[in-house]
Amino acid sequence: MAAGRRHSVACRDDGTALAIGNNGAGECDVDTWTDVVAVAAGNVHTARNTGRSHSVGLHDDGTVVASGWHGDGQTDVAAWRGVVDVAAGWRTTLGVRRDGTVLATGRGREGQLDVGAWRGIVAASCGDWHSVGLRDDGSVVATGSNRRGQCDVEGWRDVVAISAGYLTTVGLRSDGTVLVTGYGGWDVAGWRDGVAVAVGSYHLLALFDDGTVRAVGDDTFGQCDVAGWAGVVAIDAGSTHSLGLLDDGSVVGAGRNDDRQCDVGDWRLR
Repeated sequence: MAAGRRHSVACRDDGTALAIGNNGAGECDVDTWTDVVAVAAGNVHTARNTGRSHSVGLHDDGTVVASGWHGDGQTDVAAWRGVVDVAAGWRTTLGVRRDGTVLATGRGREGQLDVGAWRGIVAASCGDWHSVGLRDDGSVVATGSNRRGQCDVEGWRDVVAISAGYLTTVGLRSDGTVLVTGYGGWDVAGWRDGVAVAVGSYHLLALFDDGTVRAVGDDTFGQCDVAGWAGVVAIDAGSTHSLGLLDDGSVVGAGRNDDRQCDVGDWRLR
């Protein structure tokens, strides 16, 4: 399940994919995808080019498919092999290979594609102008624009999950506490027992081991209205909306819904 700026994407247990929202660049054209085990949504965090985004799907054989905006080559993934995780940013797509190396395509002007030397990577995430990788030893690496300190992750240890937003990077430690660097200054010091994190343009979500979700940051569109969610097993944050996967396979959404990106009430992923 993945939230972009103006669309949402998910894959079912049977390997098919769903998408809803703005389809100005074909980012919701996922109906023909099969054998998909993970998805990512290009998240245009800024106001520019808001009608153009892309979606990425990971097949169970390690190949990758993409649809949508191709202005910077961000959907050039047909030749990728041996991929176990995918991530999509503003104009960027990353693929983590089974050997711990990372593939990248799209815009690289700010250095966000400079991942060729990364090793031991088990997960990756993209912001607007930076990329983040989680190593198998629990450390984190980042590359790209650092104008708000979003790449200042050198001292992070014991990290088990990461998420990159517009100008922010978030990490989850093995003890369930949350790390934040870059834009935001959000107070998460009291958060404990976290099992997942997700960051959008200006808001942060955390999923806790009791199935509840907390949010902090901008709530202009109601993207932080998650206090009533229960039985949640996965989360994602788009630019101005939030998604939660419930333990019964249904999906809930909160936030901006101009393009119906939160109209996921009839989705069943299992």
